[in-house]
Amino acid sequence: MHPAFPSKPAGSEHAALWPLDPEVVFVNHGSFGACPSAVLARQAELRGRMEAEPVRFLAREAQELLDASRQALADLVGAKADDLVFVPNVTTAFSSVLRSLRFAPGDEILVTDHDYNACRNAARFVALQSGAEVVVARVPLPIDSPEAVVQAVLASVTPRTRLAVLDHVTSPTALVFPIERLVRELDARGIDALVDGAHAPGMVPVDLNALGAAYYTGNCHKWLCAPKGAGFLHVRPDRQEGIHPAAITHGLNRRRAGSPRLHDEFDWPGTVDPSPWICVGEAIRFLDDRFGGLSALMARNHRLAIKARAILCDALGVAPLAPEAMLGSMAAVRLPDANGPVRMETPGAAVEFHPLQTALLRQYGIEVPLYFWPAEPARLLRISAAAYNSPGQYAYLAEALRRLLAEE
Repeated sequence: MHPAFPSKPAGSEHAALWPLDPEVVFVNHGSFGACPSAVLARQAELRGRMEAEPVRFLAREAQELLDASRQALADLVGAKADDLVFVPNVTTAFSSVLRSLRFAPGDEILVTDHDYNACRNAARFVALQSGAEVVVARVPLPIDSPEAVVQAVLASVTPRTRLAVLDHVTSPTALVFPIERLVRELDARGIDALVDGAHAPGMVPVDLNALGAAYYTGNCHKWLCAPKGAGFLHVRPDRQEGIHPAAITHGLNRRRAGSPRLHDEFDWPGTVDPSPWICVGEAIRFLDDRFGGLSALMARNHRLAIKARAILCDALGVAPLAPEAMLGSMAAVRLPDANGPVRMETPGAAVEFHPLQTALLRQYGIEVPLYFWPAEPARLLRISAAAYNSPGQYAYLAEALRRLLAEE
């Protein structure tokens, strides 16, 4: 490391609540989240109970704990608990919904070019099986207003559009889409929406009953800081018939008295560790108690994301890619173009690393994702602003980037 480089900055005053590696400047909460120590302790307690007497815990006690956690989540996201089920992640929920629906040759599934690769793959898979087609709406980047998203999506609608797959918060570009307007406009055209809300809960307000989307799925291990493997699927009551989990198990023909069919089918996916789902309620309570309510934490993280983006844009001499109103707790920043082609590392792996991302970690101890964008602005860096981050960490990142880019 350059001898004059500034020392590695500490996180916020809340950083001690997370078991994060002190040698790493972690500004990548958006990829997999980070779970507070107190919530992990609760999970360890639950796992201890499960291993001490597995039958008692899994067959006699877990359901009540699961229902309590589901109710806490339902209260947070403005839903009825009967319409909400836990899943390991958004990717699983997508396969559950898309493989439950029936498409015919000539049907169209509408996605955008800001979508998440795994979710688009699920759409491609069912389209190939049925003879349907995946249509991609091109949303501009840079973008000047939410209206540009609406125009791009609606311009791609045709009489054959059967389902629209939409992000609430995009993963590679970190944009908050105008999801309420999109769902409303599509519904008026008789088109159901499957919403990828992986980043939304805990980042932006979510009111599923008011939104009215046919299908909405989110992750709880990201911005709600639950343990890994905690996601949810919400299905509007008039669309629940025929929706089944990706793994068909006992719930298909074993019903519990007074239990909704969705719960019967999704709550027991086979022998799994249910502790991440049970801890969702614990994570919500933790964030509420420690930060004066989840709304206050979301506002705090939003302000930090705006400040962090400004630090990076100023240091790199680049313009913001989107208005502040389209940001949540993340922001994408354009990087100057590389001199010549750059190969991604670990080709073919589920997660590929840009060589600049690897250099930031190895040389400066910074964990932050970089992406290739298929058109200008070409290279994107995505920063996250979580409760444990501080402004100094983004200034440190900016200086590290300046040095590495100068060496290209």
